[in-house]
Amino acid sequence: MKLETSFNDKILEIIFESSYYGTVIVDSDGNIKFMSKNYCAFLGKEQSQVVGQHVTDVIENTRMHLVAQIGSKEIADLQFLKGTFVIANRIPILENGTIIGAIGTIIYRDLHEWKSMNDHIQDLLSEYNLYPPEPSKTNGARYSLDDLIGISSEIHNLKEKVMLLAKGNISVLIRGESGTGKEIIAHSIHQNSERSDKPFIKVNCGAIPMDLLESELFGYEEGSFTGAKRGGKPGKFQIADGGSIFLDEIGDMPQYLQVKLLRVLQEKEIEPVGATEPKKIDVRVIAATSRSLEELLDEGTFRKDLYYRINAVELYIPPLRERPEDISVIVKHLLKKVTARINKRVVPIDSNVMSLLEQYNWPGNVRELENVIEAAVHLTNNDNITADDLPEYIVRAEAKERGLKQIVEDTEIMVIEKHLKRFNFDKRKVAGVLGIGYSTLYEKMKKYGIKLYR
Repeated sequence: MKLETSFNDKILEIIFESSYYGTVIVDSDGNIKFMSKNYCAFLGKEQSQVVGQHVTDVIENTRMHLVAQIGSKEIADLQFLKGTFVIANRIPILENGTIIGAIGTIIYRDLHEWKSMNDHIQDLLSEYNLYPPEPSKTNGARYSLDDLIGISSEIHNLKEKVMLLAKGNISVLIRGESGTGKEIIAHSIHQNSERSDKPFIKVNCGAIPMDLLESELFGYEEGSFTGAKRGGKPGKFQIADGGSIFLDEIGDMPQYLQVKLLRVLQEKEIEPVGATEPKKIDVRVIAATSRSLEELLDEGTFRKDLYYRINAVELYIPPLRERPEDISVIVKHLLKKVTARINKRVVPIDSNVMSLLEQYNWPGNVRELENVIEAAVHLTNNDNITADDLPEYIVRAEAKERGLKQIVEDTEIMVIEKHLKRFNFDKRKVAGVLGIGYSTLYEKMKKYGIKLYR
């Protein structure tokens, strides 16, 4: 038994320490539990340094933490690492159906040989006509849950809810500020549903003129109005038949069309402009809004019956300012995305610049952050982003925040010192008068360098 265990350990050591492979294992939170010695050497780190750290702090452009969250394997992905491209495999580790971590490997040998082999395989496939046929068109959904980046509990819980809701046909309302990623959620619901091979159609109710919105959504019959096309035109609901339709900014839909939408939800039928009878339709409705539908109800611009129908299941995406722990992860993801697209190498952002980004309020949420990172990558003359590459309003906002923080701290110091003198350094009395705990007062005195005793 001992010999067998020793043999198994030796086999694992050979696999993990293979000359051209690096291996890393993370837990479900993305913390490194194991990294092979050759991987550590490739990164210029010691095993003792990396174990226990979050994988994003050790491996640039990694997606190991995402695989450990979502559970989707990623095979033969090209990853930019240490100034070159490596081939990365990432596989979730499951126990009784629960994701407990992920294992990843990279091949960091020079890629010329690999590319040559790959070209040879492609030539063979072409010669014998063995390429799988490409679909003539996609279903219309471009995003998946992999595109919703974050390590916060809010994002983790949101992804779990999406997976649960996707399997059914119930209508879903997605709430969140502009730029938080409502469209990603809508696409993901469709991608993970049984309708995934059917059309996914998106309509922005606030972007289409009101006089065109009805025919755009429900279509029209031939001769229904001047200029109508011969044979009529199918609407978005008909095009989405069997699949899903995403109604973005549903709060902007005029009331007379809200009635027709309610009919779709209740009766599963539509009535094109100029039609003499309704048509049956099978469409899952996913709606989204950045406005308060409750306020629109009070104003009388949104129907109560439609509100209760679409609000049966609600998904809320919190703004970026409420989940600052996601900012660094999103930044690293965006850096990888932008640099790959424009073929420009930029090293991970240093802690000072990241601090500026984490302290900013982000009223435009992830969309604004993406614009800032893309601009910074283009503007930098070096391989790293500095504060000079960021928009001036972000730097000014941080300076203003620091100024306010300093005023608060100076005021606390003045008040604490004043009461310490008044009560002869009786800290319990001072804490009682100030309405804070004794330990809180003690910590503040240590923080500000106020002498603890007379």
